[in-house]
Amino acid sequence: MGPLYLFELASSQARWLELRQSTIAANVANANTPGFKARDVEPFNKVLDGMPVRLAITSPAHLQLSAVETDTRATAKKDSWEVVHSGNSVSLEQEMVKGGDVNRDYSMNTAIVRSFHRMLLSGAKA
Repeated sequence: MGPLYLFELASSQARWLELRQSTIAANVANANTPGFKARDVEPFNKVLDGMPVRLAITSPAHLQLSAVETDTRATAKKDSWEVVHSGNSVSLEQEMVKGGDVNRDYSMNTAIVRSFHRMLLSGAKA
């Protein structure tokens, strides 16, 4: 059996989600600070671009995809929804949406790791 990259990928995403949640919390904490500019981290796609994952071809029937076809696409960064008179660009609604995205992504990450772990255990028992 070859190396398993799923756990490394899930760990990288969990660290990225932790950093994003901290950034969101800092934005919310400074929602009333004059001149504060809302921040966000780079999309996780940029992390994936630095970690190319090649598909294993273990059978002649498997499809062969080029690196271009398996490449991830970067998403455009959206500006803040509003800038108030004090120059603060934090939108609490936007930060709550981002927080919900982090929660959903973390739940999906843990569900995938849990399922993969169960699959490995059942394979080891057989």
